[in-house]
Amino acid sequence: MNSLTRRFPALESRDFAIFWVGHLLSLIGTSMQNTALPLLAYRLSGRPFDLGLIGFAVSLPTFFLAIPGGVLIEHVDKRKAIIVLQTVMMLDTFALAYLTLSGRIQIEHILAISLILGIASAFEITARQSMLIELVGRESLPNAIALQSTAFNISRVLGPSLIVPVFLLFPNNSEGWVFLLNSFSFVAIVTGLFFVHTRYKTPLKPRTRSIMTELREGTHYLFNTPAVGMLIVIAATLGIFGFPIVQQLPVISKDLLGQAGDTKAIVDMRNSFLYTAQGAGALIAAFSIAMNNSERRRGLRLLLGEAAFIFGMIAIPLSSSLWIAVVIIALMGWGSVTQLATMNTLVQTQVPDDLRGRVFSIYLWAVQGVTPFGSLLIGWMTQEFSLATTTLICGFISLAVIGGIQVFRPIIRQTTG
Repeated sequence: MNSLTRRFPALESRDFAIFWVGHLLSLIGTSMQNTALPLLAYRLSGRPFDLGLIGFAVSLPTFFLAIPGGVLIEHVDKRKAIIVLQTVMMLDTFALAYLTLSGRIQIEHILAISLILGIASAFEITARQSMLIELVGRESLPNAIALQSTAFNISRVLGPSLIVPVFLLFPNNSEGWVFLLNSFSFVAIVTGLFFVHTRYKTPLKPRTRSIMTELREGTHYLFNTPAVGMLIVIAATLGIFGFPIVQQLPVISKDLLGQAGDTKAIVDMRNSFLYTAQGAGALIAAFSIAMNNSERRRGLRLLLGEAAFIFGMIAIPLSSSLWIAVVIIALMGWGSVTQLATMNTLVQTQVPDDLRGRVFSIYLWAVQGVTPFGSLLIGWMTQEFSLATTTLICGFISLAVIGGIQVFRPIIRQTTG
């Protein structure tokens, strides 16, 4: 145990350990749902654009709410806020399960439920990220961030794998049973939070200034701190042109890798392989960062993560077989988490405590707030031109912008080591 806590110092905090286990169980359920929902939507309509539209509905609230949410979260008890928001998400998922199991589900229902989930998530993510330092303190914060990323990516491996037996046991309305299991999984994190104490919590400050004044302080900090400001630009580029590509995995499974005589079971199994590969690559990245989050290597790690994800996007048209696609998607999973976990750590460790909520909410807006427009763009491009053309165009745009920042603004690498 001593060896474990030396390697993972955040686990010395009983409160973080309880939270981490509950969050992991909840994330596994969410990952199962995230795998099953695109399959259900694509089967209902058969249009790639609808996959982008669902991504648009989930992430649109972040565009409007993430930044003001960051200001509000700084003035409330974060643990209590997470309990309330996770409960809303649980009830939302239960409604999705009911509609699917009853055979009433339509694309319109999925969009509405995804929108509600997105509203709750816009506040919950900022609250959860800001709460980590209250559980473990500043010294163990990088390890806590890495362990939370590890939990997320363990779920991305287990979730797609666990839906396979559910689909086999319940061939009729199988997605509905997955959604029902996910609604039960929220109980784990909500229950755990009742037993957690925020021992490093700083006293809440009463609001004495307007939201706009506090937001200006956050943006002023970014303009005057290029090492952090450039991370926001990188995150926004990936949010528009990079991360929404993952929403098109069912298109790879059914169309890019499709063969004559494919049955629904074959397509579902192929899709599960791709999601599992993505999660496996992401898990390797998260675990390696949790094991060694040396400040000196963060600049190099950020560069490698960007390269792996972007060149993986460009290589998607080369997916002539399932196993080639698995390797490419696993590489993208590794690159995605490597750069996200590194940027998350850099933002939270460099920003002063009294600005953390505001600056992190701007970072969240850059990663997820602009994603709905990226989802619509990539969904439309895929439907009009094909997925292969879309990934090439978006990959080269990402390479030009992010590569340009790395070349012409080396302060990112210098600051991060």
